[in-house]
Amino acid sequence: MTTTAPPVIEIRDLHKSYGALEVLRGVSLLAPRGHVVSLIGSSGSGKSTLLRCCNLLEDSQQGEVVFEGEPVRWRGEGMARHPADRAQVTRIRTNLSMVFQQFNLWSHMTILQNVMEAPVTVLKRAPAEVEAKARGYLAKVGIGDKADCWPAQLSGGQQQRAAIARALCMEPRALLFDEPTSALDPELEQEVVKVIKALAEEGRTMLIVTHDMRLAADVSDHVVFLHKGLIEEEGPPDTLFGAPRSERLRQFLSATRAA
Repeated sequence: MTTTAPPVIEIRDLHKSYGALEVLRGVSLLAPRGHVVSLIGSSGSGKSTLLRCCNLLEDSQQGEVVFEGEPVRWRGEGMARHPADRAQVTRIRTNLSMVFQQFNLWSHMTILQNVMEAPVTVLKRAPAEVEAKARGYLAKVGIGDKADCWPAQLSGGQQQRAAIARALCMEPRALLFDEPTSALDPELEQEVVKVIKALAEEGRTMLIVTHDMRLAADVSDHVVFLHKGLIEEEGPPDTLFGAPRSERLRQFLSATRAA
């Protein structure tokens, strides 16, 4: 008898507001193990907020966040709602490594030290063990020769690849990318896209907020189009990009192709 593993991330009817501004208005989402889910949409549609709610960097006011079948426990209601168990939040966050638009590398640490920092300080792993893994992940993203450099000595593309190596070194259940290429010029962007595609081919679970429709089409198992805090349309990339049903999605895709 075989049992199906629960999704790594499941979002049910999520609502998120900043004061009177309602950013998410009832969003549900699944990220099954080994799948890549891309979130697309205009600025202000709620994509990055949804990603941050998945990682519990933002508190939502209503709905459920479920990690590998385990619901997040909450205390309070509405704007006063917060996670009830900080140990649970820490455990979930350590299994959902996030790669931000800005690389957020420590300027006073070498690239190798940046990659090693969280596994050593948060997971309490032995430095010698972590260093071997960190060097391996830096090689994996194509910057193994930059381990002893300072962040300021690297290009933007190299810094973002270092940030990806840092996320991988936590050996998470899923990787969350928040516009990982939008701060880069086109040539450096392709360096990072190549790494993300390679990770997708390995079968890693990923949630990707992206403005790059080609990336979303190439790596995704499922694409979600958000509009004004709701899912306007979702489905496999071939359907979503090849035969969009929603007029709003058709307008969005037309605008991105013209850009």
